[in-house]
Amino acid sequence: MASSVPGPIDLPESRYDLSTYWGRIRHCAEISDPTMLLTTEKDLAHAKEIISAYRHGELKETTPEFWRAKKQLDSTVHPDTGKTVLLPFRMSSNVLSNLVVTVGMLTPGLGTAGTVFWQWANQSLNVAVNSANANKSHPMSTSQLLTNYAAAVTASCGVALGLNNLVPRLKNISPHSKLILGRLVPFAAVVSAGIVNVFLMRGNEIRKGISVFDSNGDEVGKSKKAAFMAVGETALSRVINATPTMVIPPLILVRLQRSVLKGKSLGVQTLANLGLISVTMFSALPFALGIFPQRQAIHLNKLEPELHGKKDKDGKPIEKVYFNRGI
Repeated sequence: MASSVPGPIDLPESRYDLSTYWGRIRHCAEISDPTMLLTTEKDLAHAKEIISAYRHGELKETTPEFWRAKKQLDSTVHPDTGKTVLLPFRMSSNVLSNLVVTVGMLTPGLGTAGTVFWQWANQSLNVAVNSANANKSHPMSTSQLLTNYAAAVTASCGVALGLNNLVPRLKNISPHSKLILGRLVPFAAVVSAGIVNVFLMRGNEIRKGISVFDSNGDEVGKSKKAAFMAVGETALSRVINATPTMVIPPLILVRLQRSVLKGKSLGVQTLANLGLISVTMFSALPFALGIFPQRQAIHLNKLEPELHGKKDKDGKPIEKVYFNRGI
């Protein structure tokens, strides 16, 4: 990210107003823009020069060239190390990388082996992306990473296989309803694994609390309540993020298979499935990602009693504090 370029002057977080939903949608669409995959090392070097000039006061205004440079760095470079993130795991590759495993998971008629393989592939991609983009100041140990990985794979495969066996046995439900429920099994598996993943990775935050800051950016203290809110919203965001892509295409495909795709070859149906997932993922993902702001605000009196009555460096009572929700 552009924040990896050092300098005494703070960078604007975004060209859009992140306090509004529409601003967050536009911001998320920008950092996940797949055209940024065409960024070369020469482009990155030039972008770092522009950002460095701004951070040292040589560039006085946020020009279009500045915003393009920031976009290139935000979608390609790790914020802590300043190194280029491996291509499949960059923010700019998010849609394309997930497209492959999503199409696999939502392929109709997967057997046990296919279900296990694609759920494993999805969780492997998630772990790789999380590891490549993780906060390097507090890295996870190898044992923690393996535990989290095993739990997520177990949860997703267990839910998928369990529901695949359960749905056909349901009574008093029409065959069409069973078909729809069967197509939604991957969604249930992904959501379950996503929630398990979040609470395992960030359990220490809930137990120890996270830092909350006043409007000046000074730390007020640590709060377990703020941590629970941050982790809970992140878990909910995983559900919201998965919903458009994992729900809309399967339901539309069921309808198409009863009309225009009826009797068509497997290849034609697979292409239709790929098209539905691609359109949904590219169009709906920014709306899902922008639901919750990254920087959250909460009234101080809603947190632990020991934080009540705190004052800022000017001696004024603090009413609101802020914290980073995380991803």
